[in-house]
Amino acid sequence: MVQRDSHSTADRRRLARSLPPLREEDAREIERFIEAAWAEHGLARQTQAAYRRDLEQLARWRDGAGGGLVRIDRAGLFDYLRWRAEHGYKPRSNARLRASLRAFFAHLVRAGTRADDPAALIEPPRLPRPLPKALTESQVEALLAAPDLSTPEGLRDRAMLELMYAAGLRVSELVDLPANAVNLRQGVVRVIGKGSKERLVPLGEESRHWLERYLAEARPQLAGGKPVPPDAYGSVPLFLTAERRAPTRQAWWQALKRHAAAAGIDPSTVTPHGIRHSFATHLLNHGADLRALQLLLGHASLSTTQIYTLVAREHLQTLHARHHPRG
Repeated sequence: MVQRDSHSTADRRRLARSLPPLREEDAREIERFIEAAWAEHGLARQTQAAYRRDLEQLARWRDGAGGGLVRIDRAGLFDYLRWRAEHGYKPRSNARLRASLRAFFAHLVRAGTRADDPAALIEPPRLPRPLPKALTESQVEALLAAPDLSTPEGLRDRAMLELMYAAGLRVSELVDLPANAVNLRQGVVRVIGKGSKERLVPLGEESRHWLERYLAEARPQLAGGKPVPPDAYGSVPLFLTAERRAPTRQAWWQALKRHAAAAGIDPSTVTPHGIRHSFATHLLNHGADLRALQLLLGHASLSTTQIYTLVAREHLQTLHARHHPRG
């Protein structure tokens, strides 16, 4: 078997592109499933896209064999998982694939297309439970101060950084924010998170100040004095590029790396999700309640939030060692 780390992400993308084209029959079944899943569960756009990618790659690998995607059996699924393992796909990617397969075949069973669910007995891969990588508070301060405020893009990035850190937003939540999501008078932002669940998060004085400046000074320049066209979902984006569109997740990731370098922080240690981790860790370190943190982060389960207690415990141990006379 090929070692997992011998394949880069670029290798896997080339491999995926080398698979046969998607058959029309499989494309129709995937589309029916996505539409049904959206209607029944209100899946977020990112989840829909992930399901589609996973199922399309399996269908292309299958290429119509044995009845195509709809008629694949458990042995066929294991063959596909073995192929992925041999080509370097990681356990977390395979765990997401399992969720896609479970949802797809459960839909086929409910619809009466299949009598059995071949994905039901596939065990999820064991995933490591990594501690969140959080920046220190001084690093966050340096990162927030990094954008060049003499340009509209710099002022926009400062507002985005302040909001991301103040509200603990996921990168998709940040770049997809519509203009009407922010209520500066009440000091809250309305966020649509995973599973299309809505939550209200306080802005804080600093992020409120920078949002006001962005809206008054930078956004009109980026809009070029013209009405901003709505996105594909009918919303007018809050944050704009020079092309009057919302920034992409990839573009924001690259901007974050540039600002980290300007702040004297190793760019490889700074990610959009790391800012969210920093928000949670710093709140806990300053005494925030775990239940309140769960609501602010938009976690469906408290067990997801509890991983941050491990980070807070490390902080307390460091403080104890530094200040206790017998530390």
